[in-house]
Amino acid sequence: MEVLSQNETDYRELRDQGEEEDGRGDQQELEDSMPNINITPSLWPPPEVGVELEMSDCPTSYKENSPQENQLLDMTENFRCQYFHLYPERKPLLLCPLNECGVKKFVSTTLRPTLLSYPELYTWDGCASLVSDFLCLELLDPPPDLPRQLFSPTWVLQTRRGNCFDFSTLLCCLLLGAGYNAYCVSGYAVKDMCLRDQCRQDCPLKVRQEKVKVEEPKRPIKKYTVKPPRDLRSGFQKQQEARRQAAAQAIIQKRQEEEERQEAERERPPPDPLLGQRVHSWVLVLSGSRDVPENFFIDPLTGRSFSTSDSAFLGIESVWNHQNYWVNMQSCRFGCAEMAFDLFDSVRWECLLSGSAVELQLLISDLKIKQETEEHEEEEEEEPKDFEMPPSWVKAIQISRQDMETRCPGGKKVIQYRKAKLEKFAPYTQLDGLITRLTTFTDLECKQPNAKREWYQNRQDHLEECEVDIVSNVTLEKFRAGRSHALKTHRYVTLVPETEREMEFYSNARVDGLAKREEQPLEMTESFEDRSDFLYYRHVVFNERTEEPNPAKVHDADHRPIQKVVERFHRDGSKPAGEDVAERVFLVSENRIQLTYHREDDRVVPGWRSFIKPLDTGDSQNQHSFTPDMVSTFQVDPFQKPCKNLFLYEMLVSLMEEEEKVILRVKESETEVRTILNLRAQEDSNIELQICIYNTARNEKARLHREALERMANEERLRQEEEELDFLAPFLARLNSSEILTHELAVQLRNNCLATLKQQLIDEANLIQAHFEMETRKLEQKQQWYQRNQLSMTREDEEEYLTFCSDAMFKIHVLKLRLSRQKEEAPKKYLALDEKLRHDPRLVNLL
Repeated sequence: MEVLSQNETDYRELRDQGEEEDGRGDQQELEDSMPNINITPSLWPPPEVGVELEMSDCPTSYKENSPQENQLLDMTENFRCQYFHLYPERKPLLLCPLNECGVKKFVSTTLRPTLLSYPELYTWDGCASLVSDFLCLELLDPPPDLPRQLFSPTWVLQTRRGNCFDFSTLLCCLLLGAGYNAYCVSGYAVKDMCLRDQCRQDCPLKVRQEKVKVEEPKRPIKKYTVKPPRDLRSGFQKQQEARRQAAAQAIIQKRQEEEERQEAERERPPPDPLLGQRVHSWVLVLSGSRDVPENFFIDPLTGRSFSTSDSAFLGIESVWNHQNYWVNMQSCRFGCAEMAFDLFDSVRWECLLSGSAVELQLLISDLKIKQETEEHEEEEEEEPKDFEMPPSWVKAIQISRQDMETRCPGGKKVIQYRKAKLEKFAPYTQLDGLITRLTTFTDLECKQPNAKREWYQNRQDHLEECEVDIVSNVTLEKFRAGRSHALKTHRYVTLVPETEREMEFYSNARVDGLAKREEQPLEMTESFEDRSDFLYYRHVVFNERTEEPNPAKVHDADHRPIQKVVERFHRDGSKPAGEDVAERVFLVSENRIQLTYHREDDRVVPGWRSFIKPLDTGDSQNQHSFTPDMVSTFQVDPFQKPCKNLFLYEMLVSLMEEEEKVILRVKESETEVRTILNLRAQEDSNIELQICIYNTARNEKARLHREALERMANEERLRQEEEELDFLAPFLARLNSSEILTHELAVQLRNNCLATLKQQLIDEANLIQAHFEMETRKLEQKQQWYQRNQLSMTREDEEEYLTFCSDAMFKIHVLKLRLSRQKEEAPKKYLALDEKLRHDPRLVNLL
């Protein structure tokens, strides 16, 4: 737009020549110089604010414009007139809307970069999430027109309401303060985005319906392997079976495609008569700063990011930041997909201020590289500076800690997604500590829920997340570290013992290193990590109860009869493979014990050993009758000598002792499961929330302690204020308590008090005089020393002498001033004390 630059030059020349008296005269002269341009009246009617404004509470910058802002408004009006003349078919630009006080303000000056002291606002997603949750949306009316007003971010934060332009202005302020290269965008978008309707979008939080199946890695094909058996089935039959399966699969796939087509047809939005005309505002973040790899859009209404080629954005009219304003000169026929965002490209983007701060920095860097001569630099210094953007008229943006915690208006927010509903709650507003709930549905009408996922905070039981599959009634609970028994996750159907469940633990916080426990009605499997005995797996099989448990026996009532226990161990490198047990099986119901050793590197099969436990005869002298038939052994090395019977007997005895310990550990595991279930039932029935000791607003004990300290401090301050200095107290203490003050005693008290003050003043004067004489004597001695050693002194000694003399003269001067001031103030203090004594309520009637 070269015409714009030329018109600005003509406008400045007319202004410099003094042919106009004020800004209105400049505009009239400009109209006369360009008769083909029709200057239309302002498009902004008087403000319509729903809340009554207290003009006295607003700063002066809200109610008035500075001279620099008035000059900017004149330039903006000039820009608008030329834009309307050159592009009459395009819609008006958002340049100078009215603020909450009814004053025209340029949109760039409404932006005030702000960095708040909250870590979550240091990233773009944290800022976008805060803005989308913090404010309530007011739709543009009518949708194709620009807003009549643009409120300041402080007013928007105070009322917690605004349109899309208010949203983007506040978000852009936070992003600029965080160091992002952010711009407010005025353009057009689809209906769902303008209305903040997310019913056709997938929720970012998904309930895990089923675990992800991990594909097993294919085993490498070895050269020497056993060939599979030959397939003797008929080829024709296999071909026919494949055809039948393909036909059935094609029918199923066609049915699924038809269902998907019908569902997509139901989800398709109705035709929008205002498609491409709905005005919307969002934020553009350019790459470069804060390690942003590529440009992207942020919708401030939802807080989500989009690619610049997203089909939801239909066009851009203008963008601006706190330094300049740019008008898009590119075609928006295909939306923003083919749009370039190089704002320094004057062909695609026309800026309002040609000498912006960014361009000036680039020019300065170019001048440094070229290293021009001093004469050329002097000529450039004499050139007039380009107009710069005035500072923001908005006062400092602040968000309190309470507002950050409350976040959503009223402490609650509900968002409807495609087949999902998301609910957000402020901390401590729900009795169970709930902060987020996501419910998914099987139908588009959201009437048939199939899963629910909840997030918690500040729970006494350390519960952080809970997933409930409504179809299968399976519940998955997740806990943070620090809970009793180091419980991490708990998947169950019911809290009744001896049912199907799965528990995970923080193994590094447990002594036994338990990491996972899976339980079935008749089975229990435990996994361990980092144990010193190399145990990593234990599987227990129980027998069904054949009779009712005996209440007299605790173990019968609480524990199931054990049938088999299988334990597996990692390799212990300190032992030979043939002596290192890999698996240990206790067949309790069969009175047998089986051992399987680790396989040696050069062997195909491992060695094993099986024991039959002897029967208990009740003889204390010979408890275990052992025979060689009770042991079966397989040795991989045929040349290895067999073990002696004594060694096998001792091994059997140690295994029987280990079996008793393992059975005891299994019973302890069952007891621990029951304890956890009982504790979870109690915690669910009586939920308690944790309150940090630093949260003085909610911590009752901390609040009472703080109030007690403040009360004690106030009492101490009042006591000190009430107790003034009593100069008669020492003299009254010398009198007997039985004596009554008389005229003679009052005169004596007065004389003693005055005499004491006189003596103190004399002592102070004498002390100052003594210091004065001592410093004078030191100076005289130093001068005599200098006279004696003047010829043999070095330069350093002379400098030290001069420094000493300077310090001594300064001290003498100060002491002399103090002594003179003491002599002047002493009579005044004496008379002031005499006056106080005469008016003292205890002596006034006696003197």
